[in-house]
Amino acid sequence: MSRPRMRLVVTADDFGYCPRRDEGIVEAFLAGAVTSVSLLVNGAATESAAELARRHSIPTGLHANLSEGRPVGPARRGASSLLGPEGFFLGKMGFREAVAAGDVDLPQVREELEAQLSCFRELLGRAPTHVDGHQHVHVLPGVCQVFAEALQAYGVRFTRLPLERGVGGCTWLEAPARAFACAVERDARAAVGPFSRHGLRWTDAFVGLSTCGRHMSAHRVSGALARVLEGTLAGHTLTAELMAHPGYPSVPPTGGCGEGPDAFSCSWERLHELRVLTAPRLRAQLAQDGVQLCALDDLDSKRPGEEVPCEATLEPFLEPSLL
Repeated sequence: MSRPRMRLVVTADDFGYCPRRDEGIVEAFLAGAVTSVSLLVNGAATESAAELARRHSIPTGLHANLSEGRPVGPARRGASSLLGPEGFFLGKMGFREAVAAGDVDLPQVREELEAQLSCFRELLGRAPTHVDGHQHVHVLPGVCQVFAEALQAYGVRFTRLPLERGVGGCTWLEAPARAFACAVERDARAAVGPFSRHGLRWTDAFVGLSTCGRHMSAHRVSGALARVLEGTLAGHTLTAELMAHPGYPSVPPTGGCGEGPDAFSCSWERLHELRVLTAPRLRAQLAQDGVQLCALDDLDSKRPGEEVPCEATLEPFLEPSLL
């Protein structure tokens, strides 16, 4: 059997958000289309999701949440810079604006992250395989530092670095989505330093900003992975992560993180992702492209201390792993 050009982890985010989303995620995992999940410990279906993860031996990480719903840490007991007047997190853009304005108390971020890590251990009886961030909050300036510190203290080695090659040129993305993706990339690039200094690891490449929701197709996933592979030396096997949000759409009022399900989770696009991921066409295309699906634990991830090349280079954003 020839050596694969790429080993790909397919991660389903928002596990524990609602039973319908979880049903679709488990379906995708059992079909071999998803290889890892990220659990929201403040999700409405967290406990049942943890039971599903144990029953089916699903590699499960923590989807650290600082932007949607209610906290699980000390902030839930009183006033906090992380919360609005009704006791909920500030929202996807509200949290970013508060961080940019310097209105977020980073020690409170650390407390909430530690509480979520502890909650995960209570639910699963072990540490998470990885920790990433709901709505990419983990790469925000300042937040990335306390995030890295918390993971190091809890012995978690793996995270997500949402740097997707060429996403700024993906003209099919609506202008707001493309602007958000580019902002996430800028934050992720700046987070490399703190992540490396605290011994965190990540895959060589990341895909998912350009293939989210209605934009996911076998052709676009294949194209995104092909951009990553450009310039790769023969004989090297890259590691990559595909972020996905599959599932059966939420039906209000069930789901969410304390405020009910949002429009993203209720959208038909969640079912679209599930169908694309589980369809034979994508699996056949990946096999044709020399892409092998695997779990995060099977990878030798990005080594700390290796620099990210500048955008002008034709090399992948991150150096190939030694497999």
